[in-house]
Parts: sequence; structure tokens; C-alpha cells
Amino acid sequence: MQTLKVAIAGFGGVGRATADLLLSRHERYRQVYGVDVSLVAVCGSRAGLADANGLHPHQLNALQAGLSGPDFVMASGADVLIEAGPSDFRSGEPGLAYLRTALSAGLDCIVISKGALVHSGRQLRELAQASGAMLKLSGAAAAALPTLDLLDHSLAGCKVLALEGILNATTNYLLDAMSTQGLSFDAALREAQAGGFAEADPRNDTEGWDTACKLLLLANFGLGADLTMDDLVVEGIQSVTAERIEAWRERGLVPKLIASLTCADGVIRASVGIKAYPLSDPFAHVSAKSKAIRISSDAMGETLAIGCGAEPIATAAAALKDLEHILMARTARYSSLSQPPS
Repeated sequence: MQTLKVAIAGFGGVGRATADLLLSRHERYRQVYGVDVSLVAVCGSRAGLADANGLHPHQLNALQAGLSGPDFVMASGADVLIEAGPSDFRSGEPGLAYLRTALSAGLDCIVISKGALVHSGRQLRELAQASGAMLKLSGAAAAALPTLDLLDHSLAGCKVLALEGILNATTNYLLDAMSTQGLSFDAALREAQAGGFAEADPRNDTEGWDTACKLLLLANFGLGADLTMDDLVVEGIQSVTAERIEAWRERGLVPKLIASLTCADGVIRASVGIKAYPLSDPFAHVSAKSKAIRISSDAMGETLAIGCGAEPIATAAAALKDLEHILMARTARYSSLSQPPS
């Protein structure tokens, strides 16, 4: 039986959920793909754990100080790296160092945090191409909502004309609370933070940067563009007042924070901002913590997907969906090499 060794860098809530889900699917991987998948290393910023024979669930609460960093991951003998650390698109770190090292060595990489992909996406694609490694990022590009899957598979061969998405659950929750409960922005934010739906420092969400990062990933990895944050106009929701909400309500409109992209004459333009939809539009009914994407193409017309999954398990599942694709590709490659010459 083939073996596949996995390491996880970044061991907060999402990293732990990914480890738990990976271990629970061990028998599935054996039965479906004929591959013995083992988790050989996990690490956070200051501690980690490794076992060449595979870690078990009861071991994951006893990380050892000092076991961390790209060299630690490489020493584990992993074949696949799942990068799930904090995300800073302005520096790309800490994930960028892990990904550069892993891709250069030919490890397949599954990326959950967006920072390194936004900061150095072109370089990481080039490293993957040079080493033959696979680079997957479903968990970074709206997680449980299928986005890159639609572009890469469902709309293969079609020309994308336009794309718009509700890609950030926190801002969608806040706007929904303001519209349906009559809350102010500050009151809605306090409620979201109390319920664990918003970060203590929510600015990446509320100022539109998280949505902008996801839009850049769709443009650059899904459509082959080479955009940077400087190419986008980015507006958040922090300036939305009760008066604006009431004006939209009187006109029968529902506000959403929208990632927008258009393709015309070979030029891709992208932006993030507030758009108000009539009740006849499906986007008006994407409520609370749900996300959505709508893609217009030349041959297949309009494709719409709406999704909502409980976190952090939904993001973990998106990352392991990428692992399934890697397993499919590796299994197909192994089968072709095992066939006798005709």
C-alpha cells in the first residue's frame, strides 16, 4: 500500500480541526485510494510534535517547546504540507517561509491562510511549477464555499465574463443584523464578537481586506491574472450608518459587501465595495453567516453557489478536499507508472 505523510504548520483552531478530521478519515483514505495517510508532524509558532510512524489524537495536546519552523517540517519526512497559520497579506509571514521551503523541495502544499498567497502568489506558483509540486488553496479562497472549484472544473473551457461574491461571513452577518434587527454598526459588532462571529480586532473583515484577499486569489489562481492589492479599490462596511440602512430598506434593497470582477478585452478589473440588491436577486437572501458566488461565462451563462458551514470544521474540510484531489492525482500517477509497457 502507498503511504503519504502529512505535516500541519499552524496549530490554532483551524489547524487542530484539520488534524482531527484528517485522523478520523484514515480508513477512508485506505479504502478509497489505497493510501495509508499519516500525520507525522504538527507545529505552532513555538511548539510542535513529530512522529515518523504517525501521530495519534491523544498526542496532539502535548506539543513540545522549540519544535517549529520550516526545518522542523522538512525533517519530519512529510510529503504534503498543510499551512494553516496566521495570515498577514502585508508580509506573507509566517506561512511564506514554510511554503517557499516546502515547494522548493517538491512537497505538495495545501494552503489555508491567505497572506503568503496574496503577498507572493506568483513566486509560489513558479516554485510549484519548477519542482512539480501541487499547490492547492480551497481553504483560503472562501473555504466551504466552492469558488476555485467552479473556475477550475465546473466552468472549464468557458470564458469568465464577470464574477461577484459575498466572501466574508463576518461582514455579511453584521449587515444582516443591521438590516433585520435595526442595530447600529457598533452594536452589531459587539453582538458578533460576543457570539464568537467576529474577531477582537475585526478590521481586516470590516474594512474589506479579507474579501479583497479572497478576490485576488480567485483572479490570480483561478483566472491567471497577476493583480496586487494596489490594483483594487477596497471599501468596507465601517461607514454604514442607520440612515443608509433605512434608505435601502425603503427602496426594497439589501446591502452586501461584494467582491466584483470583470473581464473585458483581456483586462481584468476588480474591486470590493457595498452593493444593494433588490429582493428579486438571490444575493439579497444570502443571510447571516452564509457566503455566495455568482459567475457569468460566455457559454454556460450564470452559475450561482451559496454555502454556509460551521467553523472551524468547514475550513478544515475544504483543506482536506484539496487533499482528496492530491490523492486522486497521486493514485493516477502511480497507476500509470505501474502499467506494463504496451
